[in-house]
Amino acid sequence: MGHDHSHAVAPESASGKYLTRLVLALGIALVFMLVEFIVAIATSSLALLSDAAHMLTDVVGIAMALSAILLARRSRPTYTRTFGYYRAEVLAALANALLLFAVAIYVLYEAISRLSEPPKVPGIPVLVVGALGLLANIVSFLLLRSGAQESLNVRGAYLEVFADLIGSVGVLLSALITITTGWRYADMIIGVAIGIWVLPRTYILAKRSLRILFQHSPEDLDVAQVASALQAIPGVADVHDLHVWTLTSGMEVASAHITMAPTHSTDQVLQAAQQVLANDFHIEHATLQVEGKDSARRCTELSW
Repeated sequence: MGHDHSHAVAPESASGKYLTRLVLALGIALVFMLVEFIVAIATSSLALLSDAAHMLTDVVGIAMALSAILLARRSRPTYTRTFGYYRAEVLAALANALLLFAVAIYVLYEAISRLSEPPKVPGIPVLVVGALGLLANIVSFLLLRSGAQESLNVRGAYLEVFADLIGSVGVLLSALITITTGWRYADMIIGVAIGIWVLPRTYILAKRSLRILFQHSPEDLDVAQVASALQAIPGVADVHDLHVWTLTSGMEVASAHITMAPTHSTDQVLQAAQQVLANDFHIEHATLQVEGKDSARRCTELSW
């Protein structure tokens, strides 16, 4: 019986490479969030309040992303925490999604309460702040765009910034309508639209986070194909108890039991299996157990 553990020390989380960019994005979001809240309260603008609330999720989300990265960096795997705190960024991403859902519900509630008598919103202050918010979101969007492809946590912050960018466009539109027509419902309607627009993207983020937390296989990976590829290795008689899951962004993990033919050596089979997993499926961390027929028979007797 043999075991092989490739890359026993987990690599650094993908979002760690974008620490400086996250810090800059956090500073930008914090400043403009405060500006938008102050002006929203002063002008009774629901569109600006909605955008400020989304900016708040940027601040909280990016702060959680930074905390998760620093926590993962400082906490190395131990015998009591065998994978360290690498899942912290997934929990942060899920918290971001829940926060966005809460903001959308609040904005909808506030809009309903204003239906009978929408307040008069001055267009010029809203227009100026909306333009500044749009500029801030464009800068943050560019800072986080590349990291969103590698890290679920950075992607959470990126989606919030992207939603805010669209939200700032909505604020500008509501201000222009208010200035040119004086229609009081424009601010309220666009405020609701901003709150609802982000919900599908929030759902996707929550779904991906839960998929990792439930240890489902990666979305873009066909586990049956992985099993077939391992089964095709010379000397492999059977593959069972195959599990593939995501530890955190960019860190796929696999384990499997392999029954081998007596004509091949354990080292040859293990080396070939690791190469297949790494080269064909980009799974660098795998624990493989080579079994004889008696051990394989015992696996079939287990209840799970």
